[in-house]
Amino acid sequence: MAKISFHQPGGGVDIVDADPGTSLMRAAVSNGVAGIVGECGGQAMCATCHVYVREEYLDGLPQTGEDEDEMLDCTASPRDDARSRLGCQLRAGDDFAEIEVDLPAEQS
Repeated sequence: MAKISFHQPGGGVDIVDADPGTSLMRAAVSNGVAGIVGECGGQAMCATCHVYVREEYLDGLPQTGEDEDEMLDCTASPRDDARSRLGCQLRAGDDFAEIEVDLPAEQS
């Protein structure tokens, strides 16, 4: 199991355990984490699973793909070139065993 900490804009934290292979977006939606919508179901086509990865977890993640990079230009909250990622593109076990992300104030 991977541990995901979702830091809410208001200061709360939702901690979720995710099975290997589960995307950060799917783990959030399945566990009712407010602030992650996932409208496209994980196809990197909507940017409603935008997160800001905390700096200490960035080095272990795969590089942003071309489709993800394009969608990050369409986020409702400002893009942070260093920290912004789509949660649907990050998978427990493959990309991280533990991760902490900040949720943007707006998703759509």
